[in-house]
Amino acid sequence: MRDLGAGFGYLVKGQRWVTGHGRSLGVGLLPGLVTLVLYAAALTGLAYGADDFVGWATPFADGWSSPWLSLFRGFLTALVFAFGLFLAVITFTAVTLLVGQPFYEKLSEDVDRAESGGEAPESGLPLWRELWISARDSVRVLTRVVLYGILLFALGFLPVVGQTVVPAIGFCVSGFFLTEELTAVALQRRGVELAERLALLRTRRLLVLGFGVPLTLAFLVPFVAVFLMPGAVAGATLMVRDLREETPASPEPEPESTGGLTTA
Repeated sequence: MRDLGAGFGYLVKGQRWVTGHGRSLGVGLLPGLVTLVLYAAALTGLAYGADDFVGWATPFADGWSSPWLSLFRGFLTALVFAFGLFLAVITFTAVTLLVGQPFYEKLSEDVDRAESGGEAPESGLPLWRELWISARDSVRVLTRVVLYGILLFALGFLPVVGQTVVPAIGFCVSGFFLTEELTAVALQRRGVELAERLALLRTRRLLVLGFGVPLTLAFLVPFVAVFLMPGAVAGATLMVRDLREETPASPEPEPESTGGLTTA
Protein backbone atom coordinates (compact mmCIF):
# COMPACT_ATOMS: atom_id res chain seq x y z
CA MET A 1 0.00 0.00 0.00
CA ARG A 2 2.99 2.29 0.44
CA ASP A 3 3.34 2.47 -3.35
CA LEU A 4 -0.11 4.07 -3.64
CA GLY A 5 1.04 7.00 -1.54
CA ALA A 6 4.36 7.13 -3.39
CA GLY A 7 2.56 7.32 -6.74
CA PHE A 8 0.44 10.23 -5.55
CA GLY A 9 3.62 11.78 -4.17
CA TYR A 10 5.15 11.84 -7.67
CA LEU A 11 2.06 13.64 -8.93
CA VAL A 12 2.51 16.30 -6.25
CA LYS A 13 6.28 16.52 -6.84
CA GLY A 14 5.70 17.07 -10.54
CA GLN A 15 3.33 19.97 -9.88
CA ARG A 16 5.82 21.49 -7.45
CA TRP A 17 8.63 21.10 -9.98
CA VAL A 18 6.88 23.03 -12.75
CA THR A 19 5.64 25.64 -10.27
CA GLY A 20 9.27 26.27 -9.34
CA HIS A 21 10.24 26.51 -13.02
CA GLY A 22 7.86 29.12 -14.43
CA ARG A 23 9.24 28.95 -17.97
CA SER A 24 8.60 25.19 -18.19
CA LEU A 25 5.09 25.67 -16.82
CA GLY A 26 4.25 28.37 -19.36
CA VAL A 27 5.55 26.37 -22.32
CA GLY A 28 3.85 23.20 -21.07
CA LEU A 29 0.44 24.91 -20.95
CA LEU A 30 0.37 25.78 -24.66
CA PRO A 31 -0.38 22.30 -26.12
CA GLY A 32 -3.19 21.71 -23.62
CA LEU A 33 -4.82 25.05 -24.43
CA VAL A 34 -4.62 24.38 -28.19
CA THR A 35 -6.11 20.90 -27.76
CA LEU A 36 -8.84 22.23 -25.47
CA VAL A 37 -9.93 24.79 -28.08
CA LEU A 38 -10.02 22.09 -30.79
CA TYR A 39 -12.05 19.71 -28.62
CA ALA A 40 -14.45 22.46 -27.51
CA ALA A 41 -15.11 23.34 -31.15
CA ALA A 42 -15.66 19.68 -32.05
CA LEU A 43 -18.06 19.07 -29.14
CA THR A 44 -19.96 22.27 -29.95
CA GLY A 45 -20.38 21.09 -33.53
CA LEU A 46 -21.51 17.68 -32.27
CA ALA A 47 -24.06 19.28 -29.93
CA TYR A 48 -25.60 21.21 -32.83
CA GLY A 49 -25.42 18.38 -35.37
CA ALA A 50 -26.20 15.26 -33.31
CA ASP A 51 -29.99 15.53 -33.79
CA ASP A 52 -29.61 15.91 -37.55
CA PHE A 53 -27.30 12.90 -37.62
CA VAL A 54 -29.74 10.80 -35.62
CA GLY A 55 -32.61 11.83 -37.92
CA TRP A 56 -30.56 10.85 -40.97
CA ALA A 57 -29.56 7.50 -39.40
CA THR A 58 -33.11 6.51 -38.38
CA PRO A 59 -35.37 7.10 -41.42
CA PHE A 60 -37.46 4.09 -40.39
CA ALA A 61 -38.84 6.11 -37.46
CA ASP A 62 -40.17 9.01 -39.55
CA GLY A 63 -43.72 7.68 -39.42
CA TRP A 64 -43.82 7.08 -35.67
CA SER A 65 -46.46 8.93 -33.69
CA SER A 66 -45.73 11.45 -30.93
CA PRO A 67 -44.29 11.22 -28.29
CA TRP A 68 -42.42 8.03 -29.28
CA LEU A 69 -40.52 9.64 -32.15
CA SER A 70 -39.25 12.49 -29.97
CA LEU A 71 -38.38 10.20 -27.08
CA PHE A 72 -36.56 7.71 -29.30
CA ARG A 73 -34.52 10.26 -31.21
CA GLY A 74 -33.92 12.37 -28.12
CA PHE A 75 -32.45 9.34 -26.35
CA LEU A 76 -30.21 8.51 -29.33
CA THR A 77 -29.07 12.14 -29.61
CA ALA A 78 -28.06 12.16 -25.93
CA LEU A 79 -26.30 8.82 -26.45
CA VAL A 80 -24.33 10.15 -29.45
CA PHE A 81 -23.21 13.22 -27.51
CA ALA A 82 -22.30 11.12 -24.44
CA PHE A 83 -20.21 8.83 -26.66
CA GLY A 84 -18.47 11.85 -28.19
CA LEU A 85 -17.75 13.21 -24.72
CA PHE A 86 -16.38 9.82 -23.66
CA LEU A 87 -14.06 9.75 -26.68
CA ALA A 88 -12.94 13.30 -25.89
CA VAL A 89 -12.03 12.35 -22.32
CA ILE A 90 -10.07 9.21 -23.20
CA THR A 91 -8.25 10.80 -26.14
CA PHE A 92 -7.51 14.25 -24.69
CA THR A 93 -4.21 13.26 -23.08
CA ALA A 94 -2.96 11.33 -26.12
CA VAL A 95 -3.81 14.17 -28.52
CA THR A 96 -2.30 16.80 -26.19
CA LEU A 97 0.91 14.79 -25.91
CA LEU A 98 1.03 14.41 -29.68
CA VAL A 99 0.43 18.12 -30.29
CA GLY A 100 2.92 19.09 -27.61
CA GLN A 101 5.55 16.40 -28.24
CA PRO A 102 8.49 18.85 -28.64
CA PHE A 103 7.36 20.92 -25.64
CA TYR A 104 6.87 17.96 -23.30
CA GLU A 105 10.10 16.30 -24.41
CA LYS A 106 11.95 19.50 -23.53
CA LEU A 107 10.19 19.64 -20.15
CA SER A 108 11.01 15.98 -19.46
CA GLU A 109 14.65 16.54 -20.44
CA ASP A 110 14.84 19.50 -18.06
CA VAL A 111 13.59 17.30 -15.22
CA ASP A 112 16.16 14.61 -16.06
CA ARG A 113 18.98 17.16 -16.16
CA ALA A 114 17.94 18.64 -12.83
CA GLU A 115 17.86 15.18 -11.24
CA SER A 116 21.03 13.78 -12.82
CA GLY A 117 23.32 16.77 -12.61
CA GLY A 118 23.06 17.97 -16.19
CA GLU A 119 22.60 14.78 -18.26
CA ALA A 120 19.44 13.60 -20.01
CA PRO A 121 18.84 10.54 -22.23
CA GLU A 122 18.19 11.34 -25.88
CA SER A 123 16.58 9.11 -28.49
CA GLY A 124 18.69 10.49 -31.33
CA LEU A 125 15.67 10.19 -33.67
CA PRO A 126 14.41 13.01 -35.93
CA LEU A 127 11.25 14.80 -34.79
CA TRP A 128 9.06 13.27 -37.51
CA ARG A 129 10.11 9.78 -36.42
CA GLU A 130 9.35 10.53 -32.76
CA LEU A 131 5.93 11.89 -33.72
CA TRP A 132 5.19 8.77 -35.77
CA ILE A 133 6.18 6.45 -32.91
CA SER A 134 4.12 8.49 -30.43
CA ALA A 135 1.05 8.47 -32.68
CA ARG A 136 1.39 4.75 -33.43
CA ASP A 137 1.74 3.82 -29.76
CA SER A 138 -1.14 6.12 -28.77
CA VAL A 139 -3.44 4.32 -31.22
CA ARG A 140 -2.37 0.97 -29.77
CA VAL A 141 -3.03 2.17 -26.22
CA LEU A 142 -6.39 3.70 -27.13
CA THR A 143 -7.42 0.45 -28.81
CA ARG A 144 -6.77 -1.36 -25.54
CA VAL A 145 -8.72 1.30 -23.61
CA VAL A 146 -11.72 1.04 -25.96
CA LEU A 147 -11.76 -2.77 -25.66
CA TYR A 148 -11.66 -2.53 -21.86
CA GLY A 149 -14.36 0.16 -22.06
CA ILE A 150 -16.69 -2.07 -24.09
CA LEU A 151 -16.20 -4.94 -21.63
CA LEU A 152 -16.77 -2.74 -18.58
CA PHE A 153 -19.82 -1.13 -20.24
CA ALA A 154 -21.36 -4.58 -20.68
CA LEU A 155 -20.53 -5.53 -17.09
CA GLY A 156 -22.14 -2.30 -15.93
CA PHE A 157 -25.58 -3.84 -16.48
CA LEU A 158 -24.96 -6.37 -13.71
CA PRO A 159 -26.99 -5.49 -10.60
CA VAL A 160 -25.07 -3.89 -7.69
CA VAL A 161 -21.62 -4.91 -9.02
CA GLY A 162 -22.18 -2.88 -12.19
CA GLN A 163 -22.84 0.27 -10.19
CA THR A 164 -20.04 -0.13 -7.61
CA VAL A 165 -17.14 -2.43 -8.53
CA VAL A 166 -17.17 -1.87 -12.30
CA PRO A 167 -16.78 1.95 -12.15
CA ALA A 168 -13.89 1.53 -9.70
CA ILE A 169 -12.18 -0.94 -12.07
CA GLY A 170 -12.82 1.50 -14.93
CA PHE A 171 -10.97 4.30 -13.13
CA CYS A 172 -8.08 1.94 -12.39
CA VAL A 173 -7.83 0.90 -16.05
CA SER A 174 -7.97 4.53 -17.17
CA GLY A 175 -5.36 5.53 -14.58
CA PHE A 176 -2.98 2.79 -15.67
CA PHE A 177 -3.11 3.70 -19.35
CA LEU A 178 -3.03 7.44 -18.62
CA THR A 179 0.21 6.85 -16.71
CA GLU A 180 1.54 4.86 -19.66
CA GLU A 181 0.88 7.78 -21.99
CA LEU A 182 2.64 10.23 -19.67
CA THR A 183 5.65 8.05 -18.85
CA ALA A 184 6.06 7.35 -22.58
CA VAL A 185 7.51 10.87 -22.97
CA ALA A 186 10.52 9.94 -20.83
CA LEU A 187 10.70 6.26 -21.74
CA GLN A 188 10.60 6.88 -25.49
CA ARG A 189 13.71 9.05 -25.12
CA ARG A 190 15.34 6.06 -23.44
CA GLY A 191 14.50 3.80 -26.38
CA VAL A 192 11.92 1.74 -24.46
CA GLU A 193 9.24 0.20 -26.72
CA LEU A 194 5.53 0.00 -25.84
CA ALA A 195 5.54 -3.68 -24.80
CA GLU A 196 8.51 -3.12 -22.52
CA ARG A 197 6.90 0.05 -21.10
CA LEU A 198 3.74 -1.84 -20.19
CA ALA A 199 5.75 -4.64 -18.59
CA LEU A 200 7.73 -2.09 -16.56
CA LEU A 201 4.58 -0.41 -15.27
CA ARG A 202 3.06 -3.75 -14.28
CA THR A 203 5.98 -4.39 -11.93
CA ARG A 204 4.73 -1.53 -9.72
CA ARG A 205 0.97 -1.48 -10.31
CA LEU A 206 0.09 0.27 -7.05
CA LEU A 207 2.65 3.00 -7.73
CA VAL A 208 1.16 3.50 -11.19
CA LEU A 209 -2.42 3.57 -9.86
CA GLY A 210 -1.50 5.99 -7.08
CA PHE A 211 -0.26 8.34 -9.78
CA GLY A 212 -2.82 7.71 -12.53
CA VAL A 213 -6.19 7.31 -10.78
CA PRO A 214 -6.23 10.74 -9.02
CA LEU A 215 -5.06 12.29 -12.28
CA THR A 216 -7.84 10.53 -14.21
CA LEU A 217 -10.44 11.94 -11.83
CA ALA A 218 -8.94 15.42 -12.20
CA PHE A 219 -8.77 15.13 -15.99
CA LEU A 220 -12.55 14.65 -16.15
CA VAL A 221 -12.62 18.46 -15.90
CA PRO A 222 -10.99 19.71 -19.14
CA PHE A 223 -9.71 23.02 -17.73
CA VAL A 224 -8.07 21.16 -14.86
CA ALA A 225 -6.40 18.81 -17.33
CA VAL A 226 -4.80 21.73 -19.15
CA PHE A 227 -3.22 23.17 -16.02
CA LEU A 228 -2.14 19.82 -14.55
CA MET A 229 -0.58 18.43 -17.74
CA PRO A 230 2.91 20.04 -17.40
CA GLY A 231 3.24 18.85 -13.81
CA ALA A 232 1.92 15.42 -14.79
CA VAL A 233 4.69 15.08 -17.40
CA ALA A 234 7.29 16.20 -14.85
CA GLY A 235 5.96 13.79 -12.20
CA ALA A 236 5.86 10.93 -14.71
CA THR A 237 9.52 11.60 -15.55
CA LEU A 238 10.43 11.46 -11.86
CA MET A 239 8.53 8.18 -11.54
CA VAL A 240 10.36 6.73 -14.56
CA ARG A 241 13.66 7.43 -12.84
CA ASP A 242 12.38 5.49 -9.82
CA LEU A 243 11.09 2.57 -11.90
CA ARG A 244 14.41 2.31 -13.73
CA GLU A 245 16.37 2.86 -10.50
CA GLU A 246 18.20 5.88 -11.89
CA THR A 247 19.83 7.54 -8.91
CA PRO A 248 19.72 11.33 -8.51
CA ALA A 249 22.90 13.35 -8.81
CA SER A 250 25.03 13.50 -5.68
CA PRO A 251 25.99 16.96 -4.41
CA GLU A 252 29.58 18.01 -5.04
CA PRO A 253 31.72 17.37 -1.95
CA GLU A 254 33.06 20.52 -0.35
CA PRO A 255 36.85 20.84 -0.33
CA GLU A 256 38.51 20.14 2.98
CA SER A 257 40.27 23.02 4.64
CA THR A 258 43.22 22.59 6.96
CA GLY A 259 44.51 25.53 8.93
CA GLY A 260 43.09 28.05 6.46
CA LEU A 261 44.60 26.18 3.45
CA THR A 262 42.49 24.29 0.95
CA THR A 263 43.71 20.85 -0.04
CA ALA A 264 43.38 19.77 -3.66
